[in-house]
Amino acid sequence: MIKVMKISEMLGREVFTDSGDFFGNIEETNLIDNKIAGWRIKISRESNLTPFLGGAKGLIIPHQFVKAIGDVVVVSRAAVPTKEDELKEGEKLV
Repeated sequence: MIKVMKISEMLGREVFTDSGDFFGNIEETNLIDNKIAGWRIKISRESNLTPFLGGAKGLIIPHQFVKAIGDVVVVSRAAVPTKEDELKEGEKLV
């Protein structure tokens, strides 16, 4: 059975990647034509992903990368930049 939730109920929920890394908390929802387009995630200092995000305090994840919504939100690891992504970008600049 599908449970309908208000967007306000989502604010503050913890966000994890599908590989189990804690990412942060939902801070805001981006809507386009009354449909969810993306989620602004406030990055937690306790997150294992903080070193890959530089000094960023948050990140917008497009809704298509959300895999599950329940007590916590699970997003695809592909939505989060990694050290390998930084190396690839650096290689292109050289």
